[in-house]
Amino acid sequence: MYAEKLIVTTDKFGNLQAMPKLPPNQQFEAIFLVLENKKVMSKRCPHPDIAGQVKITGDIINTATQAEWDLPI
Repeated sequence: MYAEKLIVTTDKFGNLQAMPKLPPNQQFEAIFLVLENKKVMSKRCPHPDIAGQVKITGDIINTATQAEWDLPI
């Protein structure tokens, strides 16, 4: 016995979008683990040594990507 990891996706009704190719004439035991789609974003904050001491003198909008600002599109 050996393990093979397959990740399959489902449509809005819960049906598999594509059936994986499997060896013929074999038995399979399947355990389904639902992968969570968590969007992991860390909160950006200054180092405690400089917090409250920084003076903004220019344009800060272009310092981070649009995804990091978490703005609606």
